[in-house]
Amino acid sequence: MSLEQRINEDIKAAMIAKDTTRLRGLRAIKAAILLANTEKGQSEGVSPDTEIKVLQKLVKQRKESAEIYKNQNREDLYQIEVDEQNIIEEYLPKQLDRSAVEDIIKEIINNTGASSIKDMGKVMSAANQKLAGQADGRTISELVKTLLG
Repeated sequence: MSLEQRINEDIKAAMIAKDTTRLRGLRAIKAAILLANTEKGQSEGVSPDTEIKVLQKLVKQRKESAEIYKNQNREDLYQIEVDEQNIIEEYLPKQLDRSAVEDIIKEIINNTGASSIKDMGKVMSAANQKLAGQADGRTISELVKTLLG
């Protein structure tokens, strides 16, 4: 079952259960996937890699918005963003912890022969491919800088 079909089924279940919070998060995912379909001009749907990128983008947007609302003492809006973020994260692959990401990056550095910060682009490219959907770009970037620096 594709992500799009899964989302449609979950939307129906949320409507029946009258779960407005979950429904709002699921509709955000559906809208983003539909937008990705029209941007790519694809009739058969987006690839699983693109779906993961779309979901990661949605999570990142929710985190940024939640942080802004928290700084402005808007607890009501903050909670909405956090709830939606949690729902969207359910559809992402399980995130690796920092130490596991660090181990994978060390392995990539050894395999690519990277020795200085000048090789960061090469390491980042390989790390982003290997860790797609399992770690956010900021964490990967921080660890690569630390390990090469």
